[in-house]
Amino acid sequence: MVELRVPTSDPVVQRQVEQGKVNDDYSIDQCWDEYTSGEHEMWEKLYKRQTGMLGGRACDEFYDGLKQLGIDKGGIPDFRELNPKLEALTGWNLVPVPGLIPDEPFFTHLANRRFPVGRFIRKPEEMDYLQEPDIFHDVFGHAPLLALPEFGDYMAAYGRGGLRAMEFGTLENITRLYWYTVEFGLIGKPGDMKIYGAGIVSSYAESVFSLEARSPNRIAFDIPRIMKTEYRYDDFQQTYFVIDSFKQLLDETTGQDFAPIYERIKQMEDIPASKTRDGDTVYQEGTQEYAEAGGRWEDAPQV
Repeated sequence: MVELRVPTSDPVVQRQVEQGKVNDDYSIDQCWDEYTSGEHEMWEKLYKRQTGMLGGRACDEFYDGLKQLGIDKGGIPDFRELNPKLEALTGWNLVPVPGLIPDEPFFTHLANRRFPVGRFIRKPEEMDYLQEPDIFHDVFGHAPLLALPEFGDYMAAYGRGGLRAMEFGTLENITRLYWYTVEFGLIGKPGDMKIYGAGIVSSYAESVFSLEARSPNRIAFDIPRIMKTEYRYDDFQQTYFVIDSFKQLLDETTGQDFAPIYERIKQMEDIPASKTRDGDTVYQEGTQEYAEAGGRWEDAPQV
């Protein structure tokens, strides 16, 4: 029986785990017909709230993906309908999984243009924070950009890079690259920055904080710098990295061998999430007042 890294309260997932219906690659059946009316209502509530908050804060490619994939049609998407649209655009498919899965199958899925998606949806008391990504985060946050060829190519290359990083013992470093791009990346220039990271576009509060708060740093994209930068997993980020374009993201990550980078950064100390350093292209030097005041868990002002 598969042992979940985080216990699930989704009875459909638990049933498949207990019945041994989890495949070797950790994929399961979405069992879309078994979502309850309450779960579909939660999706609708999250979708309406998040799109209302986002306004024009996300990049154009995100909104294009929502429409192309029909994610804006209402209710939890049925992968039997969504996947043919996505595959026709970029060769990607969404794959339901029980929850967080081990690194090797995760990277293998990405390398083969399969994006793992948690089957469950959050409970009402988890509207603003939950321990692991649910189907709203994974589909609303990630799927739209998987419809963009350049980003789809980046994600597949990242999967291959993740498998290689496991051989080099640099898993933590490649994880930071994912965190500061796929999950919490910004795109553009000062005065015209947009969100593309899934962790931001699916977050009611961080979608405003990441762009408008004076507290966090905003620094130009730099692979070695990102790989040595610590991050926050329990609150808003203290630093955001900004790409010029998706072409830049793809070219700079697929156009070079990471082995020399791994060798070079072994000699570097980790950089605290709050700090800037000489050599950074700093678009905003953050005050860090939000984090220093205790963050959202201490009712700190969202500045």
